[in-house]
Amino acid sequence: HTSDITMQLQRWHCFTAGSRPVALKRCGPAGVGSCTRSQCQRQSSRAHATSSGSLTEPSPSATVPAPSSTFKAALDFKALRDNLEATVENCRRRNSKADPVRTVQLYDEFAQLKLQVDGLRAERNTNASQMKGKLEPDARAQLISHGQRLKEQLAGIEDSLTQVERAMQWEGQRIPNMSHPSAPVGGEEHAATINLVGSQRHFESEGFQPQDHVALAEALDLVDFDSAAEVSGQKFYYLRNAGALLELALVNWAITRVVARGFTPIMTPDLVKASVLEKCGFQPRDSNTQVYSVENSALCLTGTAEVPLGGIYMDKVLKESDLPIKMAAYGHCFRTEAGAAGAAGKGLYRVHQFSKVEMFVLCTPQQSDDLHEELRALEVELFSELGLHFKVLDMPTGDLGAPAYRKYDIEAWMPGLGRYGEISSASNCTDYQARRLNIRYKPAETHASKAEAGPSAKSQKGGAASQGRTEFVHTLNATACAVPRMIVAILENFQQADGSVIVPEVLRPFLGGLAVIQHRDK
Repeated sequence: HTSDITMQLQRWHCFTAGSRPVALKRCGPAGVGSCTRSQCQRQSSRAHATSSGSLTEPSPSATVPAPSSTFKAALDFKALRDNLEATVENCRRRNSKADPVRTVQLYDEFAQLKLQVDGLRAERNTNASQMKGKLEPDARAQLISHGQRLKEQLAGIEDSLTQVERAMQWEGQRIPNMSHPSAPVGGEEHAATINLVGSQRHFESEGFQPQDHVALAEALDLVDFDSAAEVSGQKFYYLRNAGALLELALVNWAITRVVARGFTPIMTPDLVKASVLEKCGFQPRDSNTQVYSVENSALCLTGTAEVPLGGIYMDKVLKESDLPIKMAAYGHCFRTEAGAAGAAGKGLYRVHQFSKVEMFVLCTPQQSDDLHEELRALEVELFSELGLHFKVLDMPTGDLGAPAYRKYDIEAWMPGLGRYGEISSASNCTDYQARRLNIRYKPAETHASKAEAGPSAKSQKGGAASQGRTEFVHTLNATACAVPRMIVAILENFQQADGSVIVPEVLRPFLGGLAVIQHRDK
C-alpha cells in the first residue's frame, strides 16, 4: 500500500471537497438499531469529488465546504503535515473516510493567507502611523486613499482566511486518533485474545439446557418488556422486584469497588451540549448518529457518562501534581441503536436506555499507558469477583472509535444466547479529546522555573515565567458496570434447573442477604 499512498501524496493538489457536500442532520428519537461503541464514535464521511465525478484544481474559493465545525480544536496541523503518509495509512487501517491530504492542503492555504493578512495589517499600521505627523493635504489624501484600499483588501483576505480555517477545522476534526503499534489491523474478527478468565459451565452434565435471560427474567417476574413497549416503544423495559434490586446492587457494588481504588464518585447530568459531545468524539449531527437530540435545543441525551465527566475540566489548566485525576460516575445512557436487528439485540442486550458506572481518567502522556493497563486489570478483577467466564480482547484498528488510540474489550460468555457478548471496554484516547475539550496541565518543571526566575520575571507580561508552558492531558475511559449486560450474564450463567438464579456472593450484601432469586410463590 505504500506505493498507493505515495501516489496519493504526489497528487494531493488534485483533490477538492466538491460542489455538493454531504448534508448533515440531527437524528430524532425514532432511530432504532444496533451499533458498536466504536461505530457510535466513528467519524462521518463526505464526498471528495465534484458532482460530475471529475477532479478540479483547488483554489481558496473552491476548497471551502459548506459544513463547518461548531468549535475550534487545538489540532497540530504542522505535525499532521510532517507525518502525512503515516496518517493516511492509519485512516485506511481504521476504515475512516477522513482525508488528511485535503486537510494539509487547507492548512497550507491557511498559512499562506495568514502571511498575507499579517503583512497587510503591518502595512496598515505603518500607513496609520505616517498620518500622525504634520502633512500636506495631498500627502494626507494619498495616505487616506491607500489606507482605504488596504482596509478593503484586508477584509477580503480575512474573509477567505476565516472560511479556509473553518474548512481546515472541519476536515481536521474528522481525522481519527493514531493507533497503537500493537493494535491488530483489520475488522472486529481480527481482535486478539489477551487472556481467558474462568471456563464455560457444562449444563448438559447437570441435566438441563440453559434458558436465555428473557425467558428467565419473565418467568421470575424481573422484567416487563410488553408494558415498556406500550409506554416508550421497542427496546425499552421495566425492571421489577428482584430485577430492580439487582440493578441497584450492581451499581452500589461497582461504585464501592472503584471508590476504594481511588476514584471520585460523581453523579452527572443526563443532558449535555451537542458541542461537548462532538469534542469527546461523538457525532450528534450525523445521519446515522447514536445520539438523541432535543428538538429546538442545543442539548442531547448522553450515551455515556464519559461525556459529562470529560466536560468537567473543559478549558481548564491543571497542575501536574494533581494528575492523575480519577472519576467514576453512575449515569443513564441513551442510544438510538441505529441499524440493530436480529437475535443480537434480544431482550436486555441492546436497549435504548440503561444505567452504567463509568470510569474516566485525566493524566500526563507519560502515565496513560500504565493507567490503561490498570483500568484493564481493575475490570478483570471486578468481573472475576462476580464469577463470570470472559475473555479480554485487544481490539483491531477497524473497530476503534475515532478517539481511541488503543481499546480493550471484555466479552462474557452468555450460555442462553450461546455466544460471548461485550460487557465492558477500556480505551486510551491520548490527547484526542483533550485537544478538543482544551484540557491542559502545567508540567512540574514549569513551576520550578517560575520559582527560580523570581518575582521580577513573574511580573513580565507574556513572559515564559509568568505564563508557563502547558501540555495537553491524556484521557482514558473504562466501563465498571453496564447494568443490563451484567444482568444478562448473571441470569444466564447462574441459572438452576428449577429456573431460579444464584446471586453472586459479592452482591448479596447489597441485596439484603438475598442468595437465590426464585419464583415468588416459592
